[in-house]
Amino acid sequence: MQNDCTQPGRFRVVIRGRLGSRLADAFEHLELETSDGESSLTGTFADHAQLHGLLDHLRDLGIQLVSVNPVLDGATTRRN
Repeated sequence: MQNDCTQPGRFRVVIRGRLGSRLADAFEHLELETSDGESSLTGTFADHAQLHGLLDHLRDLGIQLVSVNPVLDGATTRRN
């Protein structure tokens, strides 16, 4: 049985507000979208440890997390 925590996965991390250009550069390996006072960072993570590293980095920068959603192959995830 494989542990999903060690498998690569694509995630969309939604945060409150807009990232300034300097902060956006720090996340250049992720796709950045901004709308309605929120920004989303989407990318493929090698494992959950790498995803948690991003979440820790956002916390350390004082950026408010809204949601973390898996992006499934062939499906669009959208937060309501």
